[in-house]
Amino acid sequence: MKAYDENDGHGENGENGEEDDGTGAAAGSGTGSAGAGVGGGGVPGAPGAARIPLPRASVEDGGRTLPEGAAVALEHQVLTSLLGAWALAACSAQEAAAVEEHLGECDACAEEALRLREAVTLLQRPESLDLDPALRTRVLDGCLERRPPRIPVPRWAAPYDAETARLDALLQDFGDAEWHAPVRLRWFEANSEASRRTTVAGVIAHLLTVDGTVAVSLGLADPLGDITTPSRAPAARTEAYWRASHRPPTRAVRAPWRAQSHGIVRTASFTGETGGMPVPYGDFELPLRDAMLDRAFECWVHAEDIADAVDYPYAPPSARHLNSMIDLAARLLPGALAARRRAGLAAPGGRPHLVTAGEPGRSLRLEIEGSGGGEWLIPLDSPGAVGSADHEVAHVALDGVEFCRLAAGHVPPAEAAAGQVGDREAIRDVLFAAAGLSRM
Repeated sequence: MKAYDENDGHGENGENGEEDDGTGAAAGSGTGSAGAGVGGGGVPGAPGAARIPLPRASVEDGGRTLPEGAAVALEHQVLTSLLGAWALAACSAQEAAAVEEHLGECDACAEEALRLREAVTLLQRPESLDLDPALRTRVLDGCLERRPPRIPVPRWAAPYDAETARLDALLQDFGDAEWHAPVRLRWFEANSEASRRTTVAGVIAHLLTVDGTVAVSLGLADPLGDITTPSRAPAARTEAYWRASHRPPTRAVRAPWRAQSHGIVRTASFTGETGGMPVPYGDFELPLRDAMLDRAFECWVHAEDIADAVDYPYAPPSARHLNSMIDLAARLLPGALAARRRAGLAAPGGRPHLVTAGEPGRSLRLEIEGSGGGEWLIPLDSPGAVGSADHEVAHVALDGVEFCRLAAGHVPPAEAAAGQVGDREAIRDVLFAAAGLSRM
């Protein structure tokens, strides 16, 4: 770097106008030795001494490192400019140590650092403390790929296994206040809605007793023990358990419910893939594979009831499991329609509703959109009839989760359909029959 006088053109580095040759000594001065000019060993101000020091090599470039966590001596202005990076945790360890040491000495910078840290928290998206819902599935899939189970869980039992695990994860952090939070169970009877008040613990007790129907069919212990019930219907079993309790159910009900669900899945795995064993539900029965789907469906529905009671989000089942639940409901609809006709709750229509078993009859196309969706042809004339596209008289479109909430009695039939075309009476009968599948 050189400076020249505009008048005489002489350089500032030498009295005789001699230029600096870049070595730190005036060219031709004769007094600028290498030791003084290059090495910087000369005395400042002395002849031949370097006026501009050469760049110093970094400690890191020389193969040496600073002590761990050592603070760097920086000026106030530099430290102030580092506050933004420090608030974002973007400083090096040495810079952060220097800034933090400075904040203990400078009140103005400490206040500014506090404001910046608060601003950073507003910029960051809040991170949920909950585990990714798909994490359990990924971990299990990875484990099973490495070591397949000797006796795998049947496909029709997997939804129950998954839903009981999800509900148990929701319950694990509940305190006394959450266990006693009020819950309203809702279902559909005839052409009107019904409900029953209980608590979160009461809902788990309800699941324990109704799941006990499947447990007893598999040869496991009945959770009711010596409690007598007028029938094996789910509502009768639940009411009997509630009445026999000396005090309202508490968190203590979680352990026997979870142990029973594990026992059901484990025992069901030994029955093979058919799952044809009958499970009585009082006035009707289901094969074991359908009973397990029914229990998975009710576990999800009541888990949502519990989540709503404690103001906590709860996601629907996976698409594959949701599709299995919808398929079960679609297969039960013809029988539910026939039961409503026998009770005088469904319109008889303009022709006799008698079709030879296995023959095609009038049908309604049920189109389920979204997760777990698909299409089902629902026979309208008889439970033994076969759905036929050639005899289609109506078409109803519903979202998958919305249809399940209709089947759970949580949505009024008149408000459930997203789209409907065709025979209005047939559509109404099917929607009311779907709501009639619900129970306490």
